[in-house]
Amino acid sequence: MGLPRRRFLQLAGGAATLPILPRIARAQTSWPTRPVRYIVSFAAGGPNDTTARLIAQYLSDNLGQQVFVENHTGAGGNVGMEVALNAAPDGYTIAFVGPNNAISATLYKKLPFDFMRDSVPIAGTMRMTNVLVANLNLPVKSLTEFIAYAKANPGKINFGSGGVGTSPHLSGELLKAMAGINMLHVPYRGTAPALVDLLAGQTQCMFDNLPGQLQQIRTGKVRALGVTAPKRAPELPDVPAIAEIVPGYEANVWYGISARKGVPNAIVDKLNHAVNAVLADPRLKARFEQLGGHPMPMTPAQFGELVASETAKWAKVIKEAGIQAA
Repeated sequence: MGLPRRRFLQLAGGAATLPILPRIARAQTSWPTRPVRYIVSFAAGGPNDTTARLIAQYLSDNLGQQVFVENHTGAGGNVGMEVALNAAPDGYTIAFVGPNNAISATLYKKLPFDFMRDSVPIAGTMRMTNVLVANLNLPVKSLTEFIAYAKANPGKINFGSGGVGTSPHLSGELLKAMAGINMLHVPYRGTAPALVDLLAGQTQCMFDNLPGQLQQIRTGKVRALGVTAPKRAPELPDVPAIAEIVPGYEANVWYGISARKGVPNAIVDKLNHAVNAVLADPRLKARFEQLGGHPMPMTPAQFGELVASETAKWAKVIKEAGIQAA
């Protein structure tokens, strides 16, 4: 006896979908079958770009497909992140993530995306520290003396940074709040002009990523007063962590990888395993050390928790200091 037409169509429709799930699974587990673009929201040649290109090189070897960096600059990194979050959630577009993404969530009142809502965390990559350096003519030789001098001279210390809302800027704002000192922030379009004015005495101190100041510190052109990480940096073992003088102070610089939400879990896991594998490579570790950084392997969940906690932390600092995007 023949099947009723409706029942037949139901069975036929079900049968037609049977091969689809295995095909999807095969596509996910065989990923990548073509090049992967790595969106970096800052200019070529800078520290973020340099780090991303290094990771891309090792990932290309591990994955068997080229991972190429694509730079999209502007709006404190938000232009590039918008590009990444508008891409198809297929794992072929990934994004370089750093403190600016956690900061921008509060600093910018209107963004075309919600980073926490619209992205999926994939992996941590590198951690480094910022450093507080002072002009040699400032009459202090330690962080304790610096804080005492700042309290005795409220508003007379100008501290520079590479721009409003950058990690170095907020490192300074956090120190102001926690140490109870009053300093004037002087933002620049990048760290290079900020350093020129520091050396000339136009500003008395500045916060910067450690790699950007190592040469000046080692040649005695500036005085390092403290690093923002919770522990001393191996590159500067004689320079205290600010937390040694201001308990609880911590301002880390961290990098990682995210993508548009919706990327299949199988691809997220495969990419996470690939990233962690290259982070364990002694050659990459050595290159990171040359950049003043250290590998930061994490699960997707751990990296997501880091981004969430950093977003909440800097939201509080931004609101209390009344900082607004330039």
